[in-house]
Amino acid sequence: MSTLVIVESPTKARTIRNFLPSTYRVEASMGHVRDLPSSADEIPEAVKGEKWAQLGVNVEADFEPLYVVPKDKKKIVKELKDALKEATELILATDEDREGESISWHLLQLLKPKVPIKRMVFHEITREAIRDALNHCRQIDDRVVRAQETRRILDRLVGYKLSPLLWKKIAFGLSAGRVQSVAVRLLVRRERERRAFRQGSYWDLKALLEKDKISFDAKLVTVANVKVANGSDFDENTGQIIAGRRVLLLNEEEARALLERIQNKPWTVTNIEERPVTRKPSPPFTTSTLQQEANRKLRLGARETMRIAQSLYERGFITYMRTDSVHLSEQAIAAARSCVQELYGNEYLSPQPRKYTTKSKGAQEAHEAIRPAGSTFRTPQQTGLEGVDFRLYDLIWKRTVASQMADSRQTHITVMTLVEDAGFRSSGKRIDFPGFLRAYVEGSDDPDAALEDQEVILPTLKVGDKPNCKDLEAIGHETQPPARYTEASLVKTLESEGVGRPSTYASIIGTIVDRGYAKLVANALFPTFTAFAVTTLLENHFPDLVDTSFTSRMEQTLDEIATGEAKWLPYLQKFYTGETGLATQIEAQETQIDPKVARTVELENIFAKVCIGKYGAYLEAETEEGLLKASIPQDLMPADLDPEKVEFLLKQKTEGPEKLGLHPETGEPIFVLVGNYGPYVQLGEVTDTNKKPKRSSLPKGVDKDSVTLEMAVSLLTLPRLLGNHPETGAKVQANLGMYGPYVVHDQGKVGKDYRSIKPPDDVLTITLDRALELLAQPKAARGRNKSATPLKELGTHPESGEPINVYDGRYGPYVKHGELNASLAKDESLENFTLQKALDLLAAKEAAGGGKSSSKSKKSTKTAAKSETATEKTAAKKTTAKKSETAAKKTTAKKATTAAASKKKTT
Repeated sequence: MSTLVIVESPTKARTIRNFLPSTYRVEASMGHVRDLPSSADEIPEAVKGEKWAQLGVNVEADFEPLYVVPKDKKKIVKELKDALKEATELILATDEDREGESISWHLLQLLKPKVPIKRMVFHEITREAIRDALNHCRQIDDRVVRAQETRRILDRLVGYKLSPLLWKKIAFGLSAGRVQSVAVRLLVRRERERRAFRQGSYWDLKALLEKDKISFDAKLVTVANVKVANGSDFDENTGQIIAGRRVLLLNEEEARALLERIQNKPWTVTNIEERPVTRKPSPPFTTSTLQQEANRKLRLGARETMRIAQSLYERGFITYMRTDSVHLSEQAIAAARSCVQELYGNEYLSPQPRKYTTKSKGAQEAHEAIRPAGSTFRTPQQTGLEGVDFRLYDLIWKRTVASQMADSRQTHITVMTLVEDAGFRSSGKRIDFPGFLRAYVEGSDDPDAALEDQEVILPTLKVGDKPNCKDLEAIGHETQPPARYTEASLVKTLESEGVGRPSTYASIIGTIVDRGYAKLVANALFPTFTAFAVTTLLENHFPDLVDTSFTSRMEQTLDEIATGEAKWLPYLQKFYTGETGLATQIEAQETQIDPKVARTVELENIFAKVCIGKYGAYLEAETEEGLLKASIPQDLMPADLDPEKVEFLLKQKTEGPEKLGLHPETGEPIFVLVGNYGPYVQLGEVTDTNKKPKRSSLPKGVDKDSVTLEMAVSLLTLPRLLGNHPETGAKVQANLGMYGPYVVHDQGKVGKDYRSIKPPDDVLTITLDRALELLAQPKAARGRNKSATPLKELGTHPESGEPINVYDGRYGPYVKHGELNASLAKDESLENFTLQKALDLLAAKEAAGGGKSSSKSKKSTKTAAKSETATEKTAAKKTTAKKSETAAKKTTAKKATTAAASKKKTT
């Protein structure tokens, strides 16, 4: 007989096994094992007729949740029950946060153990930490479980009640969420500010001065003792100088006249000011600051950061990655200070150990900040990590070590010079002692290079010196609208406003993008027309639900439930069934919402209305001929819709497409059009006899206005027959596809072999010889049953040693290990798909009974945290699901009156 230890993931189990005696058996639950039903077919037959069954919460019976075991978890639950039969003790060792507590509670309810039970928690997976945790086990904290369950119920109520309303009033398939909708509103509000922004312009002068052969810049700041206007002096709503500001606004003519007046005149230093500055290191990482910095430095999205961090934690490299605390244990402080002494010397060590405290009210101080695991810190080079794993560990290591380093001492220098009545300012910075900057500079992944960039060297100057002017130029400036949110800045705003929990921000942002509320372009989040429509409806009819203060107060109450300061049931009753409760509001507002108004987005400076339709956004305008409608291309964002584009789209609808000219061979007209999927060229008109004229999309980066007749003719030759393959005699063609230009070797029934065309090669000019060179390069063949070269080689399985690769299949990319295959999600980026993700995917597929594998695949991370509403939306959409299979034993879920927390880490 043995002790059964249950954790969330196979990777975590594999690591912990190394630190436990042989009599301990460690198994993985693969994340949550119970949740509210996600679809109609999961609802037990015994309660299917109940009006609350679809909601999964019996609001009339003290909000009793209906918990079910998902189909893909039944096999896992059976395996755990079988393992428990052979055990004399059960240890629940799920993560130490609220979600981990919830998973342990659900396991307890399902397994119903008759042996002694212990709850083991730890914040790092090292031999010392695991052995210590074994000696300090406790019982499950029911208050934490209740708080997590309350959060789950709140998210279900909001998602399941508001989402169907959005379907009726705007478009089917939309979703709302307690934190998701607030985040979307932040994006929309920023975009409204950008659209309302009015640009201002101003001019100034910039000089290049020299003293003792050292050059330095100087910028015009005053003329006749009057401050020269800069960007901060403008009202962004008018584009004019803010009322009451006494500044001199220079236009181009005035700036150039001033330049001519002071050209070749002597310059004199009138004032020098030196100001010492001390900078202290930032605290170690929390979940939120890690996501922000990884986005800024490594260009990783929040979801990707958390996936990598989860993997590093479960393999024993870092401490637990879901934490609000900046606290470091005495052991960690000693380890960090030891690193500083060994690598940088005593002079770089802070005089006293630095101890950080968390300002956030909801922070759990029992947790530590995210840091390298262990009583001694492995340097990044000692870990054996590679790629993004190495880079993220390196970031965490540097931040932790820097937190125990000495202050950086700098001197900021300001030099004022005068030429005639024009005053110029030069700014310099001297780093007297780099301190912690030697190891870590925020926003930079190269501290040494960043130190050089931070220093601005000025020559030795004194009042009365006369530097030489080497160059003087007039420069025009335009004020800029508020910057769009990046993932980093959105995470920072959500945390500062107290909205949601940092541990869920990654899934929230992912849902916003996945559900079409925003597009991620060059690291900026662009809200879509749908986001505008949904936000407007919620602002007008359910303002509290998208108010940051209201949502923040909800989080505070949930924290108080976890500590016993607040009662869960009265809070749920007030939120849902009170006079101003959600159910009451929905009933009152539903009849007040006009679907036509709800589907309409009115944008400033646009004479037409934007409407949300079944197939996307479209324009609607009243004309002399009547109501005119025109589709808006899917890649056209609200930010880019200006009067010129509106006019073009409507004109194309009324007057027909823009005619480039006639085809030189056929004499048919060639048009440039803009469709749902962007601009394209078309040969001939659509008629009864020519319903599908030849068309060709424009290559990426080519604007419709830059298309010439010659280019259009060339595009319409696609696909281009380049010739025949010398070995097979089959056709070799060049063409444009969804993912860009390519060449294809078409062997008919044997199959097609594709290669991408990348610059400097051009789809319109590539030759047969060059195409053959590309085709000779390794690349996957189509079809899972064919001998294919992988799209991506991920590495070897940690247990079997066999390769795990990504292949191109009939229905898209899939990952393969032995005989086990698993398709990648549609929104999964091949570039960011890692070995760890593949292990997750394969383990989930195997757990669901999806095929054989040459060795048992392992799942490395806790089931990915989804958004608060992702499941809600899916569930409600599936209420008409055809499947009827349900587990009869699930009827016992009705008895879970003390039910626990959710499947997800909800916000």
